[in-house]
Amino acid sequence: MKFYTKLIFTFFISINFLFVKADEGMWLPMLLGEATYKNMVECGIKLTPEQIYNANNSSLKDAIVALGGGFCTGEIISDQGLMMTNHHCGFGTIQANSSTENDYLTDGFWAMTKEQEIPADFGVWFLNNISDVTDKVLEGVKDGMDEGERNKIIRKNMSALKTTASEGKNKDDFAVQVKSFYYGNLYYMLTYNIFNDVRLVGAPPSSIGKFGGDTDNWMWPRHTGDFTMFRVYADKENNPSSYNQDNMPLKPKHSLPVSIAGVKDGDYAMIMGYPGSTDRFLTSWGVKQAVDIEQPARVKIRGIKLDIMDQEMSKSQKVRIQYASKYARVSNYWKYFIGQSEQLVKNKVFDKKQKIENSFTTWYKNNELDKTYSESLSLIENALKNSSKYTIPKVYFQEAVVGSELILFMLRNLSPRTPLFKALSSGEGIKDAKDNFLKVAESFYKDYNATIDENTLAAVLSLYANDVPKEFQPELLISLDDKYKGDFKKVASNYFKKSPFKSYDLFKAWLTSDKLSVKMIEKDLVYQLKNEFLDVYRAKVMTPNSAFDGDYKKGMRLFVDGLQKMGMNKASDANSTMRFTYGNVLSYKPADAVHYDFYTTLEGVMQKEVITEDKNHEFYVPQKLKDLYYAKDFGPYARKEDGKLPVGFLSNNDITGGNSGSPVINAHGELIGTAFDGNWEAMSGDIYFEPNIQRTISVDIRYSLFIIDKYAGAKHLIDEMNIVTDRHVEEKLETSPASANPVPEK
Repeated sequence: MKFYTKLIFTFFISINFLFVKADEGMWLPMLLGEATYKNMVECGIKLTPEQIYNANNSSLKDAIVALGGGFCTGEIISDQGLMMTNHHCGFGTIQANSSTENDYLTDGFWAMTKEQEIPADFGVWFLNNISDVTDKVLEGVKDGMDEGERNKIIRKNMSALKTTASEGKNKDDFAVQVKSFYYGNLYYMLTYNIFNDVRLVGAPPSSIGKFGGDTDNWMWPRHTGDFTMFRVYADKENNPSSYNQDNMPLKPKHSLPVSIAGVKDGDYAMIMGYPGSTDRFLTSWGVKQAVDIEQPARVKIRGIKLDIMDQEMSKSQKVRIQYASKYARVSNYWKYFIGQSEQLVKNKVFDKKQKIENSFTTWYKNNELDKTYSESLSLIENALKNSSKYTIPKVYFQEAVVGSELILFMLRNLSPRTPLFKALSSGEGIKDAKDNFLKVAESFYKDYNATIDENTLAAVLSLYANDVPKEFQPELLISLDDKYKGDFKKVASNYFKKSPFKSYDLFKAWLTSDKLSVKMIEKDLVYQLKNEFLDVYRAKVMTPNSAFDGDYKKGMRLFVDGLQKMGMNKASDANSTMRFTYGNVLSYKPADAVHYDFYTTLEGVMQKEVITEDKNHEFYVPQKLKDLYYAKDFGPYARKEDGKLPVGFLSNNDITGGNSGSPVINAHGELIGTAFDGNWEAMSGDIYFEPNIQRTISVDIRYSLFIIDKYAGAKHLIDEMNIVTDRHVEEKLETSPASANPVPEK
């Protein structure tokens, strides 16, 4: 059985299943198969497979990096390690280095010399190699084996593989991952070099980098200059290194040429990056649970947290800077969950999933494969139905309880297993434990506002008490609800009046006191709440819910295996590994009598402008940008067709979160834009790809260069890049799919 499964997955089945389009897919670059490559040629690519991915020689993959292991993507665009990504990907670094005196969020930042570049708070990962380790991971796994035992063997094998691959390597600059694909039907090992010396080079003001704010988020037409620039540094031998003043700009294996020749409707467009997660194999029961239970709960809680933050941020520049990044993180997926729920219903994804399930059932029955696949869907259905009672307490713990910064701080740093507790209990190493904890606290309190957290604590306790069934509520919460008659504002207020945790100075005095003891910590109300919430979550939510995990995973593994054998040409779900997606620059028609062009221009920025003195307004336009617009001082970056300055464009590439900052690459391997968003009408796309309406929104590279050159006056950065000014004369690709010798497709 194992051999047959492996054979099916390592040989491409060319039949396209009736409800799947060929342009769907976030594909592993080393698995570029002949059929997919043929489609890419038809879309217009002029590169060979070896130019896209080559484990031994320079290729496009060597210019693509994962930020911090995968929260965003970046691309190398010069031979001096210059890297471009999204403004919202660099937002944390920009915010962390902003102050009321140097407000880089509002005013932007540009290093005019390398000495002025600012150390970032993340490293970048370069992919070395991908290898198939399915046989090694599944060694010892038997048909019919209990799922718990199966997973135990798999975890052991994966650990052994990573240990062997890491021998003699520095864990700070080398990483090994063994990842599951197709719900455990395939496993690949990936190795990375990690460069931890990354420095901020340039960022436009938020009025450009976040233009449109929450209102325009996930929307088209879009006029956001969502880009930021960093530089990767290495030691003098060009090897990975942590920050060191003596480090030199990285000499990359490959950097992307930058094309300002422009994009046209129908042009080839390819995106390479690190998409985080999709759930394309989710069943109809999973869709129903998401729409009816999970997503509305997340939207409700996040909406309340955003209102609380906004109230205080609007009163103070200091608080606005402190919470800018936190607000953006909460807000982004608040709107995402709204859109996903709406579009799952509008695009009738539940019905589409049922059709797939019905076709699957018909297929295995017609092929007399009942013994192999008949239990798969029932396992999934029963697991989801039985676990549904735990959805609300799970979401409320993740979103509400952990939504209190103080509770989260204590969860991470105050428990019997933490160094401070161990030191206080043993009487040994107390000073070192306190000193180390103080460093952690310093970072926490830098961007902490007690008023916001007090109001948040009151709100999340009230939400949990009112919305979560009593059987999942901690005893302490129930007693507080009774004692204060549901007035959790009073609970939070009384606590914060005397809490040593409400400011850094009070915390420092508390921590450094000779009287500090485990008993003192255990008497703290929020500490007690933290413990009881965690205990209830583990005992009454996670443990009983996990009883259904085995059935669900087994069901999904069989279901996905069967779908592939049916002939469904579908890539494995995104899992923060490097993927490529191909397609074309393309307009779309989302509704009757509505047509969206494939590009936007600076004219749209001016049309959306709100005249205000508030530089933090979503539609504030800086005076210098207006001056450049009215003077038509666009340099070489204007559209040749009409002299207008392009801002963004659309393509039908298949991307998701984690792809933020990914390069959009033309047929010749040149950078034409930076991906940063998807469109509202297809926000169900992480669960079901909608080929007719699903679009990627990208910053046109010409707009980014215009801002760097004309707005910021940082032409020295332009001079670093290999700028391509003219469109290529399109010729027939000499290398045929057959002669390119691509790897068999998965």
